[in-house]
Amino acid sequence: MKPAAAFLLLTPAFAQSWVLQNSGVKASLRGISAVNSSVAWASGTGGTWLRTLDTGAHWTAGVVAGAADLDFRGIRAFDANTAMLLSSGTGDKSRIYKTTDGGSHWTLLFTNPDAKGFFDAIAFWDPMRGIVLGDAVGGAMTVFTSTDGGAHWAKQKTPEALPNEGAFAASNSSLALFGRQDAWFGTGGAAAARIYHSGDGGRNWTVKSAPVRSDGASAGIFSIAFRDAKHGIAVGGDYRSDKEPAGNAAITNDGGASWRAPASSGPHGFRSSVHYLPRGRQWIATGTSGSDVSKDDGQTWTQFDNGSFNALSGAWAVGANGRIAVLNSNGARSQ
Repeated sequence: MKPAAAFLLLTPAFAQSWVLQNSGVKASLRGISAVNSSVAWASGTGGTWLRTLDTGAHWTAGVVAGAADLDFRGIRAFDANTAMLLSSGTGDKSRIYKTTDGGSHWTLLFTNPDAKGFFDAIAFWDPMRGIVLGDAVGGAMTVFTSTDGGAHWAKQKTPEALPNEGAFAASNSSLALFGRQDAWFGTGGAAAARIYHSGDGGRNWTVKSAPVRSDGASAGIFSIAFRDAKHGIAVGGDYRSDKEPAGNAAITNDGGASWRAPASSGPHGFRSSVHYLPRGRQWIATGTSGSDVSKDDGQTWTQFDNGSFNALSGAWAVGANGRIAVLNSNGARSQ
């Protein structure tokens, strides 16, 4: 998409657009983590990581030593110098690295101990307490938690998984946290789309069905986010039919005790990432066939762009071929 094309789909009510930035890389990017309005980190294929300190005017890129064959689907940044990378792949291709010096050096903290395992997402409540989500191994979804900044990880018990149930590593946002203890993650596959919830830091879990399409291995919940402990939105669909608008979102106003479909058909196609922007009180959802905005907690959606992105954080979006953009929303850039 040419930069000017974003403006063709704007509506006066929202006046949203993506402003493309120069990442300097060609990697497929699926990890993005905004620290504040100036600092953000991104990650992708070929062991790639990126960082900006000036709202994206300049991006610095690098490759983690010894990890050029890894796909960093997730990144969680804490400040301008400290970040964690999550690679997704079968068995020992799923790893966690950490830097405390702005990316000059990366330390391998954890390697998936399950030969059939596959990491999907990483998130932290604070710099010490974190959680990793992985696909089902031994009949249950995989969850590891850390209380020491990622130095050690403990496997937690989750409810029995349905046949062929799994999570998606499309945007590092199939897992969401809020407050000090709450965690949610979404799944999909041919059996059902479900959302798991823990209120005690990942030690105990409940699970509920959600009205998101799950009619094949490529369909289900790809992303979940909360604006407070009660109000959340899950998005997804089928990435193989990316322009299909039906069954691609679910909303909750009771912390995930129940989920329902939006009043409208939801976002206008498959969406791999959803994010809440407090400034403007708006939700943004994006995917391979465009981006949408909602200002009524997901009941209705307006498409404002038809370009392709994979993931969101703060005001940034990332996608294939090193694609990075920042949101221009009525002249404001906000996290």
